[in-house]
Amino acid sequence: MPSRRRSDGRESGWFRPALPRILAHRGLALGVPENTLASFEKAISAGVDYLETDVNASADGVAIVSHDPTLERLAGRPERIAELTLEQLLGIDLGGGVRFVTLADVLAAHPGVRFNIDIKSDDVAAPAARAILDAGASDRVLITSFSTRRRRSAVDLLEAGGNRVAASASAGEFVPALLAAKLGLVPLVRLLLRRVDAVQIPLTVFRMRTTTARMVRRLHAAGVEVHVWTINDVAVARGLLERGVNGIVTDRADLMLPLAREFRALR
Repeated sequence: MPSRRRSDGRESGWFRPALPRILAHRGLALGVPENTLASFEKAISAGVDYLETDVNASADGVAIVSHDPTLERLAGRPERIAELTLEQLLGIDLGGGVRFVTLADVLAAHPGVRFNIDIKSDDVAAPAARAILDAGASDRVLITSFSTRRRRSAVDLLEAGGNRVAASASAGEFVPALLAAKLGLVPLVRLLLRRVDAVQIPLTVFRMRTTTARMVRRLHAAGVEVHVWTINDVAVARGLLERGVNGIVTDRADLMLPLAREFRALR
């Protein structure tokens, strides 16, 4: 298993719950809109320890929980989140009276839950870090982004006060590491992923399988956990866990939690 410890020897509290990890992708959006207090409450009621979510910034610099930068898909409106203030966003009905929520409010509502937070835009790195610090939640978040720069910006702000914050690799970091792992160059993989604790990846990248048993072993040897998204088929998830994958990111946490309990019982 990976150590997940950086040179200072400290490990983030994000990793303390038992493996395998089930990450509820945007909550559990069964009959309720994704990335809302309603979807998160459904996931927590099902028994999850981890919520996966995304943040964008409002026009007045507040970290808003939303995957999309626009309102088209969720609200049928053309505006971008960055064009509207928090007050305006809170006035939008996402369905059944459900509203947007701030990252600060989500962290406050669920103090015992760990969060996987995707930094979706440059302008939300600082507001997200501020919300996490204000909530005293640095030890229960993992920061990720497709952009290395965005992730590092948020992590640097969070760690400036001596906190230890978990992070996962960007696409730009993982692809070279994947190629090095395929060649068996574990020291190079460790070097490429030295700033992160996990890789959160799809099943294939450029037609290359990312989760063969050999690949998972080599990524573990480089010191990182392996989480795979977005897996909603229990049989597929079982195969991944049998190959040593540490975490499943899923829209159906309700289906995956019994599988996780089964694997924990075998340890």
